[in-house]
Formats: sequence, structure tokens, C-alpha cells
Amino acid sequence: MHIAEGFLPPAHAIAWGVASAPFVVHGVRSLTREVKEHPESTLLLGASGAFTFVLSALKIPSVTGSCSHPTGTGLGAILFRPPIMTVLGTITLLFQALLLAHGGLTTLGANVFSMAIIGPWAGYAVYRLLKRYDVPLMVAVFFGAFVADLSTYCVTSVQLAMAFPDPGSGFIGALGKFGGIFAVTQIPLAVSEGLLTVIVMRLLVQSSKGELTRLGVLLQGKRQADTTKTAGTTKTGDTTETAETAETTKTTETGASA
Repeated sequence: MHIAEGFLPPAHAIAWGVASAPFVVHGVRSLTREVKEHPESTLLLGASGAFTFVLSALKIPSVTGSCSHPTGTGLGAILFRPPIMTVLGTITLLFQALLLAHGGLTTLGANVFSMAIIGPWAGYAVYRLLKRYDVPLMVAVFFGAFVADLSTYCVTSVQLAMAFPDPGSGFIGALGKFGGIFAVTQIPLAVSEGLLTVIVMRLLVQSSKGELTRLGVLLQGKRQADTTKTAGTTKTGDTTETAETAETTKTTETGASA
């Protein structure tokens, strides 16, 4: 996914940087507010950033000037919402460009737009949609991570096709070629990332249930428990009312007999 240093024409590199900047600024504000109001979340924030850094550093050669790898952005987007994941993804991409020669500074804006903006937002949208229809949490987590990964590569294909249109078929032809080559490696990687994210989420549910409840990840389970509790209370109330009614009826019958 990481487009290599100097691979994009200058105009494209600048345009993607400008397009990404407002999202990064908004994300910085969201991250600052989260840390200020909930300093206990810093450990989980760091873990989310590390998860993204490690997964996205695994390079598999794919298309000339690019590569395939997991992205790891679905987990952070589900936990802290996409704006904060945009910042974590941008930091990841910056360090990888400086320390690992993975991606580049001139292509940072394009890589941020695909991996740290579109990926988290697309994955989070699918996750929220599935939760709205009461899909089990881990199923929603899987598809959220899967879509966050795959959508990143769809956008990268668009970026490369815009920069290098096919001489004969133009943008559409180039998009088909880039997307087709990416799909060979990326679909299995997206499935693998979805499964790994589910495993990590299961561990977090066991170790950080309170924090996940505060973040809203376990809100659905809590609501179901509340519903069950309410139903039980109603049933108990109905039983009491029935007993009181029976007692009243018995007293009335006794009086009538007398």
C-alpha cells in the first residue's frame, strides 16, 4: 500500500497532502481531548498505534512502486473512532518513512489519505452498521477490520491510476490493472487481518472490559443485559400482581359465602 518516495508526480503528492491535512488536524484535536479527559486510555492508545505499526511494516511486493501488507487500522478505529486513528496512522507512516524507508515523505499525504483516513472511516462505518442490526460483536469487528484493510488498497489503486493512466484505456484501464494485481495479495491479507483483530479484541474484552464499556464497544452487550433485567422485573411484577388479585378474589368469595 505504501507508495514509494518520489513515485508520485509533484502535483499529485501536494494535492493528496492538502486533502489529508484537515483530517489530521481534526484527529489531533480529538486525540488531545481524549488524553486530557481520560488519561487512563493512553495505554490502549499506545497499543492501538503499535498494532498498526507492526502490521503495516510487513511488506509483500505487489505493484511497481508499491507493496501489500495488513494495515492494522480497523482496531484503533473501532476503539477510539476514525479521527484518532488518523493521527495514529499518520505517526505510523511518518516513522516508517523515516526509519524503515517504507513509503516516503513526498508520498506521505497520499499514504495517509488511503491508510489513515479512508481505511478507518470505511471500516468503522461497516462496524457500526452491523452493530445497529445486532450482529455479534466479533463478527462486526472482523468485517470492520476486513473493510478497513481492503478499502485502503482500493484508494491506493485509484491514486496510482490517476497518476499513471493507461496509454490506451486511460484511468479506467489503469484502475483495473492496479486493482486486479492488488486483489491477488490483498484479499487473503484482509481476511487474515480481520481474524487477528478478532483475537486481539477478545483479549481486550477479557482484560479491559471497563475501558471498552466506556468507549462504547461493549454498549450493545450492556443494553441486552439491561433489557433482560427489565424483562425479569416486569415478570416479577406481573407475578406479584397476579398473587394480589387472587388474594382479593378469595376474600371476596369468602365474604359472599358468609
